[in-house]
Amino acid sequence: MSLVCAICNEVPEHPCISPVSNHVFERRLIEKYIAENGTDPMNGQPLSEEQLVDIKVTHPIRPKAPSATSIPAILKSLQDEWDAVMLHSFTLRQQLQTTRQELSHALYQHDAACRVIARLNKEVTAAREALATLKPQAGLVAPQAVPASQPAAAGGGGEPMEISEQVGMTPEIIQKLQDKATILTTERKKRGKTVPEELVRAEDLSKYRQVASHAGLHSASVPGILSLDVCPSDTNKVLTGGADKNVVVFDKNEEQIVATLKGHAKKVTSVIYHPSQSVVFSASPDATIRVWSVTGGNCIQVVRAHEAGVTGLSLHATGDYLLSSSEDQYWAFSDIQTGRVLTKVTDESAGCALTCAQFHPDGLIFGTGTADSQIKIWDLKERTNVANFPGHSGPVTSIAFSENGYYLATGAQDSSVKLWDLRKLKNFKTISLDNNYEVKMANISLFLNMSVLRNCCV
Repeated sequence: MSLVCAICNEVPEHPCISPVSNHVFERRLIEKYIAENGTDPMNGQPLSEEQLVDIKVTHPIRPKAPSATSIPAILKSLQDEWDAVMLHSFTLRQQLQTTRQELSHALYQHDAACRVIARLNKEVTAAREALATLKPQAGLVAPQAVPASQPAAAGGGGEPMEISEQVGMTPEIIQKLQDKATILTTERKKRGKTVPEELVRAEDLSKYRQVASHAGLHSASVPGILSLDVCPSDTNKVLTGGADKNVVVFDKNEEQIVATLKGHAKKVTSVIYHPSQSVVFSASPDATIRVWSVTGGNCIQVVRAHEAGVTGLSLHATGDYLLSSSEDQYWAFSDIQTGRVLTKVTDESAGCALTCAQFHPDGLIFGTGTADSQIKIWDLKERTNVANFPGHSGPVTSIAFSENGYYLATGAQDSSVKLWDLRKLKNFKTISLDNNYEVKMANISLFLNMSVLRNCCV
């Protein structure tokens, strides 16, 4: 039921009610009537605009005029409504197309922004790496001539000569090794009577704290320092080999890189600092051993003693020879002065890769570890296997002899450290490590220096 104005008898757009006559009126009509007469049009009683009460109704639908109730009028009305719907649909399609174009443009902008951000991130990483290495490299020394006391490149040019043929263990070399071993054995027996005063005690080691941290020695994009050694004659100089294929000599006192040595094709897994010369050695899975001049900042020898990755490196006490082990199942003894391989031996009965190698303090025997959990002791002069120590259940990763020469420590991937008595040829101590702890050479050397020497000194 719709409301009807009492004056015009039509549905009002703004209906209101008179409290005097209780009739419904169109507000604009009743306001005009009140302005002219001041009374209610239905009963003549006095009435003002303030007395009118608005009626809240939904939007009224006006009835169609009688002229619109014919069939032609209805068809025209339907046609008009169809045209209006089509026009509205066309407008919506236009808006949709515009929105799609804007979305496509926004997606292209987003993709371009992502590419720019990725490029900027790469540039920032490179800049941070350069900034991290800027301070240490500020003191990089200029290349100098190699002293005559150091090994020189055979070719005399920029590229060192690569020599791999074997020349054999001459009587002169064997006599040199024997003379050095005699001197070392005599000195060792003298030292073995007392415990060295400078030996660190276990209770003191527990109080050690980090005093410095040096970043930027190796590439930040290829992180990882895989090997380390300290110069015996100047403990401020630290030698590192990294996953970035570089060998770095760092002066921790000056906090500066002394030399960055580049040449390996793969990561550097073993490094050794010469005890008396400004020379360092490095080995890599690229099957090469390199001899570097620290003062010259260049490679002076490349020793190709193996056909597979070099897994272990040890410098003889004379300072003139290198022992190396490899995945090709051979160990090699090489002259660092000439870069020549003096001898190369394998255990044909074992038939497995060698994983590490280390000279005995006297230099006449040495030990190697194997991938099948064996420790083999070799006689250097005779080039024969003189003893074997089975017992580990994983590939042997490191070997270290005690300073007194009587004991041997080995570590393996079975998370254990074993101590062996070389005189009785037996294992007298096994330390099992928790949480799959990985044993490195530094761990074993530290244990031997602190424990074996203190408790087993002869």
